[in-house]
Amino acid sequence: MDHQDEEKKPKAENALRRNFLRAVGVGAACAGAWVSKTLPAKSLADETPIPDIPGYDWRKHKWAFGVDATRCIGCLRCVEACKAENGVARDAHHFRTWVERYVYLQGDDQAHVDSQSEPGNIAASGSEQAFRFDNRYQNAPVEKAFFVPKLCNHCTHPACVQVCPTGATYQTKDGVVLIDHSYCIGCQYCVQACPYGAREFNHAMGVTDKCTWCYHRITKGLQPACVEVCPVEARVFGDRNDPESPISRFIKNNRVSVLKPYTGNAPNVFYVGIDKEVS
Repeated sequence: MDHQDEEKKPKAENALRRNFLRAVGVGAACAGAWVSKTLPAKSLADETPIPDIPGYDWRKHKWAFGVDATRCIGCLRCVEACKAENGVARDAHHFRTWVERYVYLQGDDQAHVDSQSEPGNIAASGSEQAFRFDNRYQNAPVEKAFFVPKLCNHCTHPACVQVCPTGATYQTKDGVVLIDHSYCIGCQYCVQACPYGAREFNHAMGVTDKCTWCYHRITKGLQPACVEVCPVEARVFGDRNDPESPISRFIKNNRVSVLKPYTGNAPNVFYVGIDKEVS
């Protein structure tokens, strides 16, 4: 049965199945998660094919993302576009993508880091929508400052896929990591396994949520919403199988790095202009 058939099932039936799996599956998930950690990351695309998309052959693409931190101005249009495009409640306290600010003051060895997702910043501004990075450093002796957009890294060896006990989190042939919410039992093993903090638990739905690189858009030849709205082209997206794609040129023409390379997840979000303290 493919995912299209699954999505046609009544929501009540899916809810019953999810509750049943949560009741009898989570107990066994501990053992399953332990075993999965000992195995190499495995793409479930062979067993769990994505829905047929007219004109799109997902086996021919290898998607990747680029972020140029030297360009980002912290305007948060990407965050707003992401929420609007993906139906995330605008007052929800979780983000599929977010922006962090790194500020180095004279004499400090470590950066001061904050983002729009921090409760203190939200409270100070009144709401997440009204938030803009405050002026607390306006009169401070700032030595260096920059913004770092973050999102799901869609890793080549995703830890989240390894620990999922039901196969709800899976990796497709084109390099994208997705979640089938009809199979998610809300155990949150994937949330704990992700070293990048890119997954959030949606309490209203009882499932895990994250960035999908706007999969519904890129499979139709469009850009992710956050890339499309960025006014300074700090976000880059494309197909690594195409040597002339924006992301291929971005990687070729810049000295890129990835977050936490020591984890072995092999992220597919490539950064330019980040400090070694960015993680």
